[in-house]
Amino acid sequence: MTVDTLPGRFQLDRSRNATVQVFEHLREMIVTLAIKPGTVLPRTQLADYFKLSLTPIREALARLEEERLVDIFPQHQTLVANIDLTSARQAHFLRMSLELEIVSVLSQPANPALGKKLLDLVARQRSCLDAGDLENFTRIDMEFHKTLYQEAQLGDLWTMMRSSSGNLDRLRRLHLPIVGKAQSIMGQHTVIAQSIGDGDAAKARDSVREHLSGTLNVLNALRDKHLDRVLPADYSPREHSA
Repeated sequence: MTVDTLPGRFQLDRSRNATVQVFEHLREMIVTLAIKPGTVLPRTQLADYFKLSLTPIREALARLEEERLVDIFPQHQTLVANIDLTSARQAHFLRMSLELEIVSVLSQPANPALGKKLLDLVARQRSCLDAGDLENFTRIDMEFHKTLYQEAQLGDLWTMMRSSSGNLDRLRRLHLPIVGKAQSIMGQHTVIAQSIGDGDAAKARDSVREHLSGTLNVLNALRDKHLDRVLPADYSPREHSA
């Protein structure tokens, strides 16, 4: 990797912590696959790119390692980690457990106003898909689910869940371009929104279960198609650092 080829642009907000901004910027590029698994991340080049000292770079990379998004080999190099299936499965279990309960709460009683708010987000997704804009399609997807947590007054749980979902999000990015996947997401979002609006908690839960299981249901196919990006289940980065 060189500074010239690193995707994205960075503008430091001097009113915020520099380490947090570096972490957020790198995490976004890794999770969206703008930076591919296996990419070397030289600290000196990152410092040049961000126009910062090595300290916030080092601290941001340590946070990314905690989320299993980079592998740091001391005195050697830092790599963008391949997608960790164990981490993805655990994040899926957490998200499924939370959102099944959340839609139950939001559906009792019926909430037509929230149903309409969610359907408006689906309409925005449809516009993005029609324009071939998968980046904003995905951002609105996140906004849809974040809205569920916020409406249930569980915004802190959204933050916690997001911090553990980096590998699951990367898997979902690999799945999204598959023909019919984006349309399926919109269809499931529509049913979730309508069920909340109608007060049908059982249907809302069934729709969430179907919606969140989509990527894991094709996990083996995704792994086989992207062997260079997905780790085998028993992989240990320390054993492969030589």
